[in-house]
Amino acid sequence: MEVTVAKSAGFCFGVRRAVEQVYRQVREGRKPVYTYGPIIHNDQVVRDLEAQGVQVIHSEEELEAIREGTVVIRSHGVPRRIQEKIESQGLACVDATCPFVKKIHKIVAEESRRGAVIVIAGDDSHPEVDGIKGWAEGPVYVVETPEDVDKLAIPDEKRAVLVAQTTFNYIKFEDLVEIFSKKRYDSNVINTVCNATEERQSEARQIAQKVDAMIVIGGRHSSNTQKLYNICKKKCKNTYFIETLVDLDVKPFQSFRHVGITAGASTPNKIIEEVQKHVRIKF
Repeated sequence: MEVTVAKSAGFCFGVRRAVEQVYRQVREGRKPVYTYGPIIHNDQVVRDLEAQGVQVIHSEEELEAIREGTVVIRSHGVPRRIQEKIESQGLACVDATCPFVKKIHKIVAEESRRGAVIVIAGDDSHPEVDGIKGWAEGPVYVVETPEDVDKLAIPDEKRAVLVAQTTFNYIKFEDLVEIFSKKRYDSNVINTVCNATEERQSEARQIAQKVDAMIVIGGRHSSNTQKLYNICKKKCKNTYFIETLVDLDVKPFQSFRHVGITAGASTPNKIIEEVQKHVRIKF
């Protein structure tokens, strides 16, 4: 069997940086150590950190009850009020927000301060989008579909600025931009889809259209992995979403000659290598 592994599969820069920041706090003995939300959407990494004493803060209410320790802000970032709350409570704050996400925070803060209405292309339930919204000082809307853009009702006298969640599907973003640009707004579009995301999605699409089966590896709660799965599924009907090697059902693979493998930005290389090695040896 021929196996093609995406070169872009696995930890992106922002995720790797955030995970390393947490492990560094543990090595330096800074106790207790907390992360605001799971540091990444990968249960294996989160469990390993919990075994080393790192605790996950799941809500603002939980944060308010903490009086000492170090809080690491994950790569998704947080609303401004959360960061200010961490600091006001006298907690050590390690800001591991991805620099590309931080750039969006800055754009949103500055543009909204100037009176612009902020429009975010993204998943309203995703923590990155929640964080971005939290840096706006005025009206903010989240759009995910062409219908969402059509429904926008921004006053004519207002300027509108469109940004994107870093892991948003790039092709979908282009579609939304086309509709958004046709509206009679004084508008500005800033493409904030991460280059690494665009590259990962493009490579996955290319591999999926030439293989018999596609394996997408990543956490069940990972937004960028879910998008990879959807992209691959459109090009290859035999696309499988797994979290680890344990989830892989090998029976269907006996009839495949060429298998492609990609992985989300929160997937450790170790897991990718295990799946790749198993497929090569088994078939």
